[in-house]
Amino acid sequence: MAAAFVAALAAHDMPAAAALTDDPGPAAADLPRIVDGLGPARLATHVGQSRADSFRYTADWDLGAGRTWTYRVEVPLVRTPDGARVHWSPAVVHPALVPGEALELRGIGAARTRVLDATGLPLMAETTVTVVRLDPAAAATSAPATADALAPLRLDITADGLQDAARRAGTDAVTVVALRDDDYARVADALKAVPGITVSPQSRLLAVPGLDSPVLTPALADATQGARGWQVALVDGQDRFVRQLAGQAPGPADDVALTLDRRRQVAAQRAVATVTAPAALVALQPSTGAVLAVAQNDAADASGPVALSGLYPPGSTFKTVTAVAALQAKAVTVDTVLPCPGSENILGRQIPNDDQFDLGNVPLHTAYAQSCNTTFARVGSGLPRDALPHGAAELGLGSDWDVPGITTVTGTVPEPQSDAEQVEDSIGQGRVVASPFGMALVAATVAAGHVPTPQLIVGRPGVAKSPPPPPLPGDVRDDLATMMRETVTSGSAKRLRTLPGVSGKTGTAQFGDGRSAHGWFIGTTTDDLAFAVLVVGAGSSTPAVGVAAAFLGEPG
Repeated sequence: MAAAFVAALAAHDMPAAAALTDDPGPAAADLPRIVDGLGPARLATHVGQSRADSFRYTADWDLGAGRTWTYRVEVPLVRTPDGARVHWSPAVVHPALVPGEALELRGIGAARTRVLDATGLPLMAETTVTVVRLDPAAAATSAPATADALAPLRLDITADGLQDAARRAGTDAVTVVALRDDDYARVADALKAVPGITVSPQSRLLAVPGLDSPVLTPALADATQGARGWQVALVDGQDRFVRQLAGQAPGPADDVALTLDRRRQVAAQRAVATVTAPAALVALQPSTGAVLAVAQNDAADASGPVALSGLYPPGSTFKTVTAVAALQAKAVTVDTVLPCPGSENILGRQIPNDDQFDLGNVPLHTAYAQSCNTTFARVGSGLPRDALPHGAAELGLGSDWDVPGITTVTGTVPEPQSDAEQVEDSIGQGRVVASPFGMALVAATVAAGHVPTPQLIVGRPGVAKSPPPPPLPGDVRDDLATMMRETVTSGSAKRLRTLPGVSGKTGTAQFGDGRSAHGWFIGTTTDDLAFAVLVVGAGSSTPAVGVAAAFLGEPG
């Protein structure tokens, strides 16, 4: 029986372990709560001395990241009509546990860490926050009042959500939110009137006021991983620290220097906040690959790290890839005159221009600047099957990186499986998808003439998961730069023409039944900046161009 009990614990089969106790109901309820705070830890158990009234076992925990914890437990046995059973109490898991307590693995931040941007300005600072917790016993009546009290700050905190969290928490307090001082001051009186609410101050390393980016927290964790400490904490039913059972103190940590530019980051945040639809912006430095800004608005945050790994059809921004493939194949030059009808059936696929505009016969550079679908679908349809994937790879799209501090996906550009698919892929539809990070890398490659190595943590450049492509031929790179500049001076992004040194490409990418579309803009400037903007479900590229204008500081 002893071996079966500890084997069930090691397998995290808590119902089976509870069934071997003299009080299986409470044991089945308590066991998951006791150990779930250790996360995806692995437990090995070894039974030692056994007697009629007890046995001993050794618990060896592997907590991940080189963290281990070993201790011994004396387990009392009782005789029941069903035979020997474990006399249930939390102490059979760890001798220090008493009813209502649990185990929790906690990280301890490295001491004296500062997070700085590329110029030495602070990005994160130690900040006192107020942690708001709700007693689950009061959730049925207090959850609506809690949600109402926090509504001026957080509409995403709902009564239903709090009640669900309380049910999952059992007897543990539900951590509702952590608020900065100024935010807490706005709702403090309302929260104090809610039964079951408790508040406590904590010090946390947070983004400085006015700054927010999805890369800050993961970059900090990556950069300080070697210096961080850890502890297995004994916590009470309110998730309050009782004492440490095991752990390692943090070591000293150097300042964390990121490639972000605080000025660019704030500008990016303000720019994406100008639209209500989900929006994301990624900015890179072409000469170095430095990540200068990563911003999302609240609507995009609800879908996760859209800026870095969200995949969407790139629409007409992908004509940059088609142009590279066609120029490399010598199928056209930028001055080749081609038809741009308002709509055309190409290899069985009816391709329209936006509002079916018709330019007649125009040079390739004009078709690019005006975003002529029919021209580029016809050009792309005549290329070899592997031309588009190869052209994408030359611009950094479809090949991924291990970038310390962030997880990125550039996109996928599979080889077309049919004529119709190749036609669609040529204008950024079909099976082609890209992330804002991937399209920013495309723009940066045009500016630099080669795929730059992305980097967020200073001194730790990304590592390519596949061999990098050769540099773009000088004439091809110059042709792309010329066409992107014309797009701004007299083409589909001419709203930006008053901004000095800006080049780019617009994109409208249909999805679903074809009646909805995402909006894109990729751009470069002559002051070593490349960026991409995505506005999900925008209907056209116009909102994305507006975000770009706000980011670049369009007057008025």
